[in-house]
Amino acid sequence: MKEKIESILNKYNNDPSRLMDILLDIMENSGYVDEFSISVIAESLNISVAQVKETISFYHFFSEKPRAKYNIFLNNSITSCLRGFKEVKEAFETEAGTSFGNLTEDGLIGLYETSCIGMNDQGPAAIINDKIFTNLTPYRARKIINDIKAGKKLEELVYENHGDGNNAHPLMNTMVYNHIRKKSILLDENYEKFDVIKNELKNISPQELIQTIEDSNLRGRGGAGFPTGLKWKFGSRMPGEHRVIICNADEGEPGTFKDRVMLTQFNDLVFEGMVLAAYATKADIGVLYLRYEYKYMLNYLNSVLDDMRKENLLGEDISGIEGFKFDIRIQLGAGAYVCGEESALIESMEGKRGEPRDKPPFPVEKGYMDYPTIVNNVETLASAVKIAKNGAKWYNSFGTKDSLGTKLLSVSGDCRFPGIYEVEWGTSIREVLEMAGAHNVQAVQVGGPSGTLVNVKDIDNLSKTELMKWYKPSGMMTAQTAFDRKLSYSDLPTGGSIIIFNKDRDILREVVMNFMDFFIEESCGSCSTCRNLPRIMKEKLEKIINGHGVRDDIDDLLNWGKIIKLSRCGLGQTAANPILSSILNFRHLYEDHVMAMTDYDNQFDIVKSVSPANSFVGRKFIHNHS
Repeated sequence: MKEKIESILNKYNNDPSRLMDILLDIMENSGYVDEFSISVIAESLNISVAQVKETISFYHFFSEKPRAKYNIFLNNSITSCLRGFKEVKEAFETEAGTSFGNLTEDGLIGLYETSCIGMNDQGPAAIINDKIFTNLTPYRARKIINDIKAGKKLEELVYENHGDGNNAHPLMNTMVYNHIRKKSILLDENYEKFDVIKNELKNISPQELIQTIEDSNLRGRGGAGFPTGLKWKFGSRMPGEHRVIICNADEGEPGTFKDRVMLTQFNDLVFEGMVLAAYATKADIGVLYLRYEYKYMLNYLNSVLDDMRKENLLGEDISGIEGFKFDIRIQLGAGAYVCGEESALIESMEGKRGEPRDKPPFPVEKGYMDYPTIVNNVETLASAVKIAKNGAKWYNSFGTKDSLGTKLLSVSGDCRFPGIYEVEWGTSIREVLEMAGAHNVQAVQVGGPSGTLVNVKDIDNLSKTELMKWYKPSGMMTAQTAFDRKLSYSDLPTGGSIIIFNKDRDILREVVMNFMDFFIEESCGSCSTCRNLPRIMKEKLEKIINGHGVRDDIDDLLNWGKIIKLSRCGLGQTAANPILSSILNFRHLYEDHVMAMTDYDNQFDIVKSVSPANSFVGRKFIHNHS
């Protein structure tokens, strides 16, 4: 055992910054990281046992306890719940003979819940020993368990043929489907792979490339919307022994799966975008941070990088450009939503807990291993290639005045055609609903749980100028509603997630509670605001839903929502958004639960409250009504 661990350590040159890879390899080899392995790692890397353990304990897919031969991670995101998660979960438990969070007595099967795995368009879905199983039903769940008990191999458990496009590639061979519903300038397959690197890069200077990206007004597609050209310009001017380009492919926002499709079908654009960013900023180190849930892509993506090296598109003197040295490696995560935040991602890449850093300094100044680091997401880098090929003026002809270009949307929930839609900025929610075949719509979650829950009747947030659009001179409201609001940086910005809920859904019980559970689970725990307030706010919401709420409870939730914004990262600052947004746009649902809008809780049940204590000490409770 020690020899195997030492072999893994040698593979990574006993580098403590590669602790994530070391732990991933040990998990792959043994199924868990035991105390002996931890002690060997700590000694060899010259770090403390506590440092190793704190990294292991932070990530969902690491374990210090033995796992089963077959480990089933069932996705519990809202879209999964809308499509039968509860029934599938019960079928797994009944057939396996154990509950979630446990192993069967023979150690054959382990059942676990996990957050969004990027399969919102084909759920309920599960990861079984790193293989994706989509469109689960109770029947399929029972069959999987019975086949496992019958001794079948992992490949024999698959109940559907491979998916479309590169999902069918022998190195992936997965049942996942791309579900590309609408294409535009980014998903245009007529582009010749790596054309800019091969034929045009040598004819433009790094400064000219940066200027083109800056003139295009391309903004980061991860949600924050920072100007990409400006980030590249800052990065190119920072002194350092090395410069780093990181592609952030850790899309963990429930309802988001566009990066999955881009990396499956348009990975050439993503990698080419990284090379362009490296050329522009004189970077020599490239890393694609790939979320663990997409591990099934790893071998395929590495094969693409190998082919690029053979074609001199990576390595030394790329495409004949003397002195242009750049390569890309893939860093797997291990399951942590917060690592989508760029500084938490960098901490993870360095083998640590994925806790966001204090800023400044920003990554572009001092990022990975303290080198100047440019972090862009998948869609941003792919867009840069099309801009470099066609020019800033061409790109500026799409979208709106303040939101240029196109946006990839991951559409899921209560609609006929879930999938990927590439639309121009300025497209309305109503148009998206029509394209997706959504009817009887009650609400739309724009931007995932951290975004905005839009109510068809809600126009309270609009300015007086905007309100004029919705009203006739007579004062009667037109047919236009909040669903006519536009996807744009000035109205409804989004990282790409669009989740649709019909009028049969209980917004508070089903949707908001699910989102709050997600944020509670995914908090890194660093800030007391994010560590405590989501849980307290959820309990307050439960009180309201259960009929014990009072008027002040709603005000408390709104006030606590202001406090949580003191958290230092985006996750913490938006962790209360499911409640705040639903109060803002669905306040009537809260008021319906608050009994007669009283100022005090008149439903306190003292008998029920003290019954556990009475039972424990064997005491009878006599309630004197006098």
